[in-house]
Order: sequence, then C-alpha cells, then structure tokens
Amino acid sequence: MEQWKYESDPDRNAVHSGTQAEAGPMVSVLIPTFNRPRYLREALASVFRQSYRNLQIIVVNDGGQDVSDIIHSYDDSRLIFINRRENRGKAYSLNEALAGAEGKYLAYLDDDDLYYPNHIETLVNTLESQTDCQVAYSDLYKAYCNVMPDGSRQVLSKVVDISRDFDRFFMLHFNHTLHVCLMHRRDLIEKTGPYNEQLNVLIDWDMTRRLVFFSDFHHVHEITGEFYSPAGECDRMSVQRRKDRGEYIRNVLAIRTTRPAKPWPKIEDMSIILVADRLDKQVGETIGLIWRQTFYPYKLFLPLPQTDFNRLNTDMPNMVLVPVDPSSSQAQRIDAALAKCDGTYIAIVPSGLPIEQMWVENPLYALINTSISREGFELEGSTDTLWAAVLRRDDLQYARDAFPNLSVRQSLKAAGVALRQPSFEELPFQFDHLLQRALSAEKDGKWAEAAQTYEYIAQCHQNELWMKTQAAKAFFKAGDHNRVAELACEVNQQRPTVDTLLFEAKAKRDKNDFDSAIELLKRAEQTLVGTTNYPVPAETERYSK
Repeated sequence: MEQWKYESDPDRNAVHSGTQAEAGPMVSVLIPTFNRPRYLREALASVFRQSYRNLQIIVVNDGGQDVSDIIHSYDDSRLIFINRRENRGKAYSLNEALAGAEGKYLAYLDDDDLYYPNHIETLVNTLESQTDCQVAYSDLYKAYCNVMPDGSRQVLSKVVDISRDFDRFFMLHFNHTLHVCLMHRRDLIEKTGPYNEQLNVLIDWDMTRRLVFFSDFHHVHEITGEFYSPAGECDRMSVQRRKDRGEYIRNVLAIRTTRPAKPWPKIEDMSIILVADRLDKQVGETIGLIWRQTFYPYKLFLPLPQTDFNRLNTDMPNMVLVPVDPSSSQAQRIDAALAKCDGTYIAIVPSGLPIEQMWVENPLYALINTSISREGFELEGSTDTLWAAVLRRDDLQYARDAFPNLSVRQSLKAAGVALRQPSFEELPFQFDHLLQRALSAEKDGKWAEAAQTYEYIAQCHQNELWMKTQAAKAFFKAGDHNRVAELACEVNQQRPTVDTLLFEAKAKRDKNDFDSAIELLKRAEQTLVGTTNYPVPAETERYSK
C-alpha cells in the first residue's frame, strides 16, 4: 500500500512505500523527468521489467506535467516519487534523487530512453565479480526514429553508434560514456561531489569526468538498452542548448576546470607556471588561452609583483598568485612558484607562447607514458626566447636544488634532464586520428581503404567489435562480400547487432543457405521492433502490457 510522505518543502511531495528484501546489493535507479509523460511511461516500464529485482527507483518530476497517474499505476514498494512544481533543471533533480539514494550502486535513466531487461543484472554482475573497477558501462543502440503527430516514435533503424573502450585521457577531453549505460558505486559521490547545478548542458559528462579521477571504467561489450535520436530537429535539451555557442563554451570551461578534492588515485596533477616580467595585455591573453585550451587537470601559478595582482582582473578558477620581488629573475620567479606547486608534472610557460588545442596535453601524454627517467618534453612553439617545457616536478626540483645559480634550462641540462619534442607515435588519441582517416576515406568513396583502416584499428587500438562492425559496413560498400560475411559472423558470435545480423544474412543468402538467412533476418527484425526475447521476471509481466 503506497504511503504519501509530505516534506517540509511545500513545492515538493515525496511518495515512497518502504523497502523489501531482495538478493544481491541494492541498486538505486535515478530517473529525472520533464514534460515527457508518454516516454516516461515506457522508460519506467523498462525498469520494472528488469531481471535484477533489488532496486530502489527514484523518479523526480522537475516541475513538468503531472505524471502522478503513471507513478500510481505501480503498486510497488521500491518506487519513490519526488513531485516538484518548480523547474530547477536536471542537475538539481539528480542531486535530489542522490539525497535519497540508498543503493550500493547507482544507475541512471533519462525519461526518453530504455533499459533492456538484462541491463542492471549485467552491470551488477560485472562490478561484483568481474572487475576491480568501481564503474562499469555497457553498449547501447542509438534508435533513429520519426516522431509521429501523436508523440509516438516510429523506429527507423538501430545502430551501435559508439562502443568505445575506456580511455581516461579522452574522457578528460570529452565524454564517451552515456549516463544511461553507466553504473557506479554510490560512495564515489562522496569523493566526486554532487552534480553541478550551475550547468545546463553536458551535465552527465561533468560527473563522468570526475569519476575518472577515482576509478577505471569497465566496458561491458553487451547491448543493454537504447537511446532515441529523432530524425530531423531533435528536441533533446542536450542538443538544443548547444546552439548557444557562448553558453556551451561556458559549460565546457566550467567542467574542464572542476577539480574534486584530493587524493586522486587515478590522476596525477599538473602545475602550470606562467612566466612574465610584468602584468600586461599579453599575459592576460595567455591566461585566457590556457583557460580555453587546457583540459588536463591543472592549477595555474602566476609569480608576479604584488602591485600587479592589484590590477589583475580575471575570474579564472584554479589560479594561485605567487608574490615576487619586482627585480627577481625568471629563474627566481620559477623557483618561487615551484615552492608552492603540488603537481606531479610542471609546465613552464612564457607569456606569449602560441597556445592551441593539445598545446600541453600532447607533450604531457608523452611524459606520462615514457619509461625513461629524467626526461622532459618541450612544448610546440618553444624557442630560445620563448622556452617552454613540461617536466616531472621531482626532476625540476632536483635541478634547481643542485644548480640554483644557473638558468632553469641550464640547470636541467647540468642535472642530466634531457628535453626533446614528442614523436607522433607518442601523442594521445591515436585511435581517433586513425578513425578520422577512415571516415575521410568513406567520405571520398574509398571504401576499401576505409575498411582496411578499420581492421588495422581493431588489431592495434582496442574497440575491436565496434571497428569490425565499421569494417564490415565499408567492405559491403566496396563489394567484398566474403570479408563482410567473415567479420559479421565474428561480431555476431560475441555481440550481434541489427547491422551485423543483416550482413551475415545477406552472406548466407548469397551461399543459398536460405534457412540460416531467414533466421538471421528474424533476429534483426525482432531487435528493430523491440521484441527480442530477454528473460523477464514473471511478476513484472503485467508492467509490460
């Protein structure tokens, strides 16, 4: 029997019905909703169809249309409903849900997406028994659809748009894991902090990015849900709010400069020392460029005379002001900043250095991954007059302690710290460089070249199933149906998709194996129309009717 619980906030009513004992750790599923009752009904039904039963389901109505009738259609003690009349945004709603979340793990579902019945069970089993990671994520179908006049969705196709293996450096740069496919330990929130309610776009990435400071992510190569992409104009807030370029950039910069409280077990900090004789327009421009172009976590140390700080006008976060004597040398200013730096890596940057995308991340990545001791890397654009480098703090400190009367560059040389430019092979995002090459080949109609590039990526840069699927598509366009069949069969043995099932069906048809072709086509059709047979608990069958 449902019981209403009235909170002290007059704008919010909470419904919940107690708890019930279930096997396995509890999972709290957080579902924010706003003005999409039709889709919410389908999303919520997909949660109640889960094969995993020990759930706490928290729905937060963010001041939208009344959805009480949908909530009350479930006489289930696991469901909590927060019905707020004021629209406060997704981040606020998620924080409300977090405040009441009791599960060992957290899962997320937007009101217009769906879980398949194996979603939560798959991720719980992974986190409980298959990995030391505290975060796991699965693959999803991107369901392209027409939105009909009555609001219903007509699915046109389903593709695995992204199936990317975990890459911490890329996650710091941009998101590659959607929230709907994510599950993580709830106690990580105590380290990351809550959702940033000042953001109005990229809210999910802000949290995922903070999670990578504390845990690796385990990629489960199974398709356990789907998210929708309307053909034509998309009404998703995440899409609409990107249209205001200035506001979008504001959100990106806020996310990139967010620094959770230390310690960070999975990320080593960077300190940037900006070297200048005095505060002038060029210094201000360099500060702005560092702010806009840097995505690796950092603090900016600014050694200048106190009188310059009184004229400094900036709201850049993570800046540390280091007062120095006006007559101090560049080396002395660097030494003063170094005494306050707490980063594992130190970037020395002169005012006026050309700063573009990946300006410090390229050499930093090479430094993080080099096995050679006492080695540093010069930044692109570094010259004798604008010398810039990134080093390990311990190496720089040793050089300055041993040779304090030399210039910084000379002291490094005297201490045996070698400096060089990184080679292309040492740069980050090798996978992405090759992926862009394959996509460019596709655009130019060079399908065989694209297919071969995809196969090379699959062999050398992880993301095997995703790249084999892309290779199969490209080989199909190139007319190499034998290779299409081989790749599709390999993928279908591990993680079949609509595309790969169709490819293998065509190959079976070409070999006159019509029975197998028909069976494969049926499986593809079942997936497309949403009738794939997943295990559904008998007690939840009524929710799917």
